[in-house]
Amino acid sequence: MTADVWLYLAVAVYFVIGVVLLIADGHAEMMSFGLYFNQWTYLFLFFMPLMAAIFDYAWILLRFDQKRSLAARRAFSPQRLAHLFSGMALMMALMIFQGTFTSIKNLLPIIRGGFIYDQPLANLDALLSFGPDPWRGLLSIAGHDAIVKIVDWNYSVLWFLVCFATLFYVATSPRAASIRVRYISMFMLVWVVCGNILAGIFISAGPVFYGAVTGDGQRFAELLTVLNSPDSPTTASMFQRYLWSLHEHGTSGLGSGISAFPSVHVGLIALNAFFAAEVSRRLGIIAFCYTAFVIASSVYLGWHYAIDGYASLLVVGLGHFTLKKLLDRESGSAAEAPKDAVVTV
Repeated sequence: MTADVWLYLAVAVYFVIGVVLLIADGHAEMMSFGLYFNQWTYLFLFFMPLMAAIFDYAWILLRFDQKRSLAARRAFSPQRLAHLFSGMALMMALMIFQGTFTSIKNLLPIIRGGFIYDQPLANLDALLSFGPDPWRGLLSIAGHDAIVKIVDWNYSVLWFLVCFATLFYVATSPRAASIRVRYISMFMLVWVVCGNILAGIFISAGPVFYGAVTGDGQRFAELLTVLNSPDSPTTASMFQRYLWSLHEHGTSGLGSGISAFPSVHVGLIALNAFFAAEVSRRLGIIAFCYTAFVIASSVYLGWHYAIDGYASLLVVGLGHFTLKKLLDRESGSAAEAPKDAVVTV
């Protein structure tokens, strides 16, 4: 699709910037472009296309009685398959994008000389919460092991399914063609603006690493005790240890790199909420309630200060409406152009 050219160009420019930064800073070993190949190709070239085909076929069986063959021909028509393959190709470009993101993220604490904004962000967080750190209030009302497991599963598994299944659907489904370029552009902007640019300016590690980067091991000690309980180990705590180990050894890995402000996790789910609100008010309300749950979960699991989520919500909202206005204006100008044209013979 011709509109995808700009997306491919954006990925290429981002890739070049990432390579230049790594080489200029003398850390070419941080390049992470090949880390996502196995998982990304399996997920977006095999698993999700298979799930989409199964879902379409199941829908035909349940929905149609007399005209199943016609419905099947339409569902798997050359035009539909062309859209699918076009989206799958775009997903492979986003694999390079993801590798570039990880490469730059690994470089941020090296460029900035460490994590220097944790204490100011934690203090501001407490100020906005009228005194205590926000995690204390969350633990006081939801400190049960069962709740920890539910929150951990949601943050580590359900969030991933929602964000990346939606991305695949928008990239490959004709029904989402009208928002495809805008959605994927915003998807990339969340990673770059929140996860690279602002993360680099306000470099911070987050509550779970607060003691390691500030020397104050007491402030979040109670939270770490809950997360690292031997009776109910969390996916979050295991992945946090994995990230810190990579950071200490100066190596890259799948999903490596540490930064807290602002939250990409919240940014991506907020992105879906803004688009859901365009579909219907009810769906938007549900999506924003889920976004609020993810913000609380990010604090509860020690990944983020609450302000990390607030900032992401603000940045994504601003980006969403700005990009929508720009593209609407561009499409409006294109529609008016034929009316204003003067034809001479």
